Amino acid sequence: MSIDDTAGTGADNPADDTSGAPVDSPFRHERTARDEAPQFVLPLVVRIEKAAPPTRTDALEAAARAVLVMLADERSTGDGEWARAMRDWQDARIRKVVRRARGAEWRKASLLPGITVGGPADAGPTDTGPTDPPQAAEDGPVFAPYAEVRVFPPIPLDGWPKELAKLQVSGTDLDDPEAPPATDPPGPDTPVLWLSPDLGMSAGKAMAQAGHGAQLAWWELSETERKVWREAGFPLAVRTPDAARWRRLTGSGLPLVRDAGFTEIAPGSSTVVADHPALRR
Repeated sequence: MSIDDTAGTGADNPADDTSGAPVDSPFRHERTARDEAPQFVLPLVVRIEKAAPPTRTDALEAAARAVLVMLADERSTGDGEWARAMRDWQDARIRKVVRRARGAEWRKASLLPGITVGGPADAGPTDTGPTDPPQAAEDGPVFAPYAEVRVFPPIPLDGWPKELAKLQVSGTDLDDPEAPPATDPPGPDTPVLWLSPDLGMSAGKAMAQAGHGAQLAWWELSETERKVWREAGFPLAVRTPDAARWRRLTGSGLPLVRDAGFTEIAPGSSTVVADHPALRR
């Protein structure tokens, strides 16, 4: 399972676009000056144990939070150890790649510098410490109690560490045992990343798109609004609205991700609306 938001099956292609994006936006699908800069990618690895994978929605929400945690981490700003890589990544195209790991692969990936998002409700992001997978039951499929996604500092396109380069990039998808409610997200003050009801995206594709939506919301918020969201632990929900609500959302002025169409879906498709309460018009 993977998605490079600028690529189709591993080739380097222009990035996604956002509604009303400025000429030099990293999300425009047209070629811009950003294409001349050195290109970096933000790696995300989702833990998928064969006996007990995470649910699809949990994985999407963990991926979105992982992007936010990386953006907000003190090592990513100012003179932090990851700050230069983060600036270089955001000065070029915004590329995200999702790969999967389990067992020893996950443990090895967890030893690289990065942040793991996901865990019990009272646990925050961690730098190390993979946990044991849940055990499968004999009477049916078992889902992990929560999704785990590890995000790493941006790396050059050709600079993948061996522990990540060998991870699988395709062949696995995720399901929800029950569809999340489309019209009743958890509370009016919870930010919601709305996925298009018209598109059939793989879990990897949707995880990257959710990450885009979260990043667009972060960029639009004031420093005070960012602090409130960060201190609350980046609560958010990923939901798929009905067609009528989707039409209203795409015309609302909220941050909107459009896809360049190099993987899975048609060029210009609207994929995610980032509905943060502080951004509602």
